[in-house]
Amino acid sequence: MLTKRIIPCLDVKGGRVVKGVRFLDHRDAGDPVALAAFYDREGADELVFYDITASVEERGIMLDVASRTAEQVFIPLTVGGGLRTVDDMQRMLKAGADKVSINTAAVENPRLIEEGAHAFGSQCIVLGLDAMRVPESSPRRWRVRVRTGHGGGQETTLDAVEWAAKAVDLGAGEIVVNSMDSDGTQGGYDLELNRAISEAVSVPVVASGGAGKLEHLYDVIHQGKADAVLAASIFHFGTYSIRQAKEYLAQRGVPVRPL
Repeated sequence: MLTKRIIPCLDVKGGRVVKGVRFLDHRDAGDPVALAAFYDREGADELVFYDITASVEERGIMLDVASRTAEQVFIPLTVGGGLRTVDDMQRMLKAGADKVSINTAAVENPRLIEEGAHAFGSQCIVLGLDAMRVPESSPRRWRVRVRTGHGGGQETTLDAVEWAAKAVDLGAGEIVVNSMDSDGTQGGYDLELNRAISEAVSVPVVASGGAGKLEHLYDVIHQGKADAVLAASIFHFGTYSIRQAKEYLAQRGVPVRPL
């Protein structure tokens, strides 16, 4: 049985790791390279870096941070933010990233997924998917949102589940599902959203947005059918350690990579 992955998420803004609530009210969480090295030592399975203002500010990708991190960590590294072309992807992979994550650029140009998968293989292409519930929808539905200069981003006309399925058809090898309703709240992942997408696609789904307790990690794996869990606040601010998370899951029968 494949192990379930524990992945710290490092949102980078102005060269520092930050964490907010629904993309607002950011708190400083430390130096990205030092924090990445710490999580590597602690037993994290992978790391994800997001330059959270690169798309909004229409600036380049953070090659320097990726390069310095890759020199110090020995677990898979995914980097996203500001990647708009296959050339951007290539430079980031050469800098040391194992996978690249595209979000806004993929919505604006879905062919970018196909081009990236053709050039580097589907295993390198991660779709970042920000989704928000459609109020009072029955059955439940979610809309895709893209990053803008406004907190919470801008809603699109894309149905989140349909977009996830299309992205996989185009070549995405993994999907990070971030619930905008839950992001940073520490109230738990959106189990319905993760389950709906997990059941609609054939690639690994990484749950993001809402981790506040260890039970939340178990719930989204068990009920949400996620293949991996992304978390930030509970690790950055010392609420729980990677060891505690893995031991908790292992005690409940979830296969995890030994420390």
